[in-house]
Amino acid sequence: MARFFTADTHFGDPRTINIQRRAFESVAAMDHLMIARWNSVVGADDEVWHLGDVARRPGDVAALLGQLNGTKHLIRGNNDPDATLSAPGWASVHDYRELEEDGRRLVLCHYPFRSWNAQGRGAINLHGHSHGRLKPMPRQYDVGVDARDFWPITLQQLIAR
Repeated sequence: MARFFTADTHFGDPRTINIQRRAFESVAAMDHLMIARWNSVVGADDEVWHLGDVARRPGDVAALLGQLNGTKHLIRGNNDPDATLSAPGWASVHDYRELEEDGRRLVLCHYPFRSWNAQGRGAINLHGHSHGRLKPMPRQYDVGVDARDFWPITLQQLIAR
C-alpha cells in the first residue's frame, strides 16, 4: 500500500481555470486529466489524503469518488460544504489530522501553517489552499494539484524534490 496526498482539485469548477490560470480548454478536459493522472498512480489498495477543496458541486462528489482509485480520506477545505463531507466514498473526514509515515510525523491541514505541532522535532506540514503561490517553509509542502502538475504525490516524492 502506498499513501498519496493531493488538494485543491476543484473538480467541475470553471472559475479555477481562470483564477489559477490552469491551461485547460474546458472543465471536462481538466477533470479528465486529473482523474486519469490519479488513477495512473493510485492503485485500489492505496490510500489518498485529499487536503480539501474537492469539487464545485457537492452533488457530484460521490460519483467522482467512485471513479477514483484508492481509499480516500478528506481534510476539509474552505470550499467543502457539509454535503461534500457526507458524500459516500470517504473513508474518513477531518478538519486536521496527524499521521506517522516512515518515522516522520505528518501534520495535515487544508491551510498552511507558520508553525505546527512538533515542527522543531522534524514534523512535516502538508497543506493545500495556496495553489503553489506560497513560499514554503522548511519541511512544509503544498500538495495541491497546481503545485504538483495535477498528480497525487507520495511523501517520498515530496522529500526527494
